[in-house]
Amino acid sequence: MTILVGVLSLVLVMSVLAAIGLGSAAVMPADTLRYLWAALTGGTISADEVTRYQIVWQIRTPRVILAAVVGAGLAAVGAAIQALVRNSLADPYILGVASGASVGAVTVSLFGAFSALGIYAVSTGAFLGAIGATILVYTIATGRLGVSPLRLVLTGVALSFGFQAVMSVMIYFAPTSEATGTVLFWTMGSFGAATWGSLPLATLMVGVGIIVLRRFSRPLDVMALGDETAASLGIDATHTRRGLFVVTALMTGAMVAVSGTIGFVGLVIPHITRMLIGSTHRRLLLVAPFLGAILMVWVDLLARTLVAPRELPLGVLTALIGVPVFIYLMRRRGYVFGGK
Repeated sequence: MTILVGVLSLVLVMSVLAAIGLGSAAVMPADTLRYLWAALTGGTISADEVTRYQIVWQIRTPRVILAAVVGAGLAAVGAAIQALVRNSLADPYILGVASGASVGAVTVSLFGAFSALGIYAVSTGAFLGAIGATILVYTIATGRLGVSPLRLVLTGVALSFGFQAVMSVMIYFAPTSEATGTVLFWTMGSFGAATWGSLPLATLMVGVGIIVLRRFSRPLDVMALGDETAASLGIDATHTRRGLFVVTALMTGAMVAVSGTIGFVGLVIPHITRMLIGSTHRRLLLVAPFLGAILMVWVDLLARTLVAPRELPLGVLTALIGVPVFIYLMRRRGYVFGGK
């Protein structure tokens, strides 16, 4: 496992460096490293290199790092959610997070809420919408006997349709087309708005969240087998599920706020990881974030280069690339959810 993690770390670093240098205006690897070193150490560059330096440091570097962070977070949250609700089709957006975030973003765009926050207003609205949607889903799904995974999934799906209906009505009565563009961003995913200012919160949430999820690896292993099994082994499934849902909701809300909704990664990367290394969550939550980060870095590179200067939606590319790979691996290995 140590060797595998080392190899994946190297692949991720090389992928990040390659993605920073490649694009509509390609920068040689040596120059890319020199510009990054100058930015980190306060070094100097010549006047004729200022434009390329700004492209590398101000535009591409925060975007590529954010792509890696979001990819890692989606993979980790997807693995945890699938165990918590015992559903192989679950993903980070199962509790209506994406639809709630879209409603929050459109509300800010239409009514100018949080205008004092400037460029962070829409992201703030999306984050609050995502968290509010999760709280609403969990509250409605809670019955006298607690919360069952099935009730959570069904409630999340139902409210997602409700949020989408609210969003559609808001767009229909919108006086401008700005709301339509906002919805496309939040529903199809993009890192086009990435800045250094958008990195700290998302990185902190994802980093701390992955650490917390890994600390709960054993409970996740047991809960994937059912609440009865968890109770027999001394684990309070209801209490643990509530706490972990808070963690995954905060992580997902922070990611959606900076990237919109990016499908496939949180659904399929955990399954591909299980095919490769098994279903133990201590190993799964170590390897899956690396695979998610590597995939997202390269998908984002393709999104901004295939039809440059236009940019393809990330969700479209993740599906087009990932679905055939997943089907091939599943048929070849005879994969079953929860193990090889």
